[in-house]
Amino acid sequence: MQANLFTAILLPTALAIIMLGMGLTLTLEDFQRIRRYPKAVFVGLLSQLVLLPLIGLALTAVIPLEPAIAVGLMILAICPGGPSSNLITYFAKGDVALSITLTAFSSTITVFTIPILTSLLLQHFMGTATAISLPVGQMMGQVFLITLFPVSIGMVICQQFPVLAKKLERIISRLAIVFLVLILAAIIIIEWKRLPGFFVQVGISAFLLNVLATLAGFLTSKVAKLPTPQQICIAIEVGIQNGTLAIAITAGLLNNPDMAIPAAVYSVFMNLMGFAAIAYGRRLAGAKS
Repeated sequence: MQANLFTAILLPTALAIIMLGMGLTLTLEDFQRIRRYPKAVFVGLLSQLVLLPLIGLALTAVIPLEPAIAVGLMILAICPGGPSSNLITYFAKGDVALSITLTAFSSTITVFTIPILTSLLLQHFMGTATAISLPVGQMMGQVFLITLFPVSIGMVICQQFPVLAKKLERIISRLAIVFLVLILAAIIIIEWKRLPGFFVQVGISAFLLNVLATLAGFLTSKVAKLPTPQQICIAIEVGIQNGTLAIAITAGLLNNPDMAIPAAVYSVFMNLMGFAAIAYGRRLAGAKS
């Protein structure tokens, strides 16, 4: 990517700060909630880490996509849930505790799965030579540094200095929105000339991925007969992906701006879906009250 400052420094730094903010809201208890409702956690992680990538893979088989776009779409699909899913779940009257638990677990698991699956995706869509050039171990370390490490720091601050953690979390949550807008704007500016050629195929695939992912999370949890707040939570958790991480991996670590376009377009659709989920959840809550 031409904008080395953006991909090498600004983007990873922005993501690390966002993940720090998520860590400020987490405690060790969040990782222990799996004992309280293992069924909901299992259904959520199954939908997030298995069904969502399978949906993405099916879309790449049905919709004609350029190899780089297909890889970008799949990398988005194998990323964890986005930090904003917790906030959206709260406004939608969903199970916030479950949302935080799923975000924490998926973020931890994908540190190890993303580098391995990315290597396989590059091999599948772009050829063996490209896959061989990807240092999986190094990428795993980089993903750790921009995700789990800042989350861990945030958790330590939350544990030792809870008052400070609440103040910092409010500030960082606002910064996260600013960072996301700036990241999307930077991608659009850098790739402005090439966007029209990509938009039709990316728009359709990103829209379908978001809608099908959200429906998969909702229907799977409904079949599992989970309570309505947990159904709403899992639907949101599967539909709201960590697009910032996907962009950091594609535009930053892989140095391929074309691969970042699906995540940028998806971010628009997932936020619209987030508003729809909030309206649906609040309507259900109002009807029951």
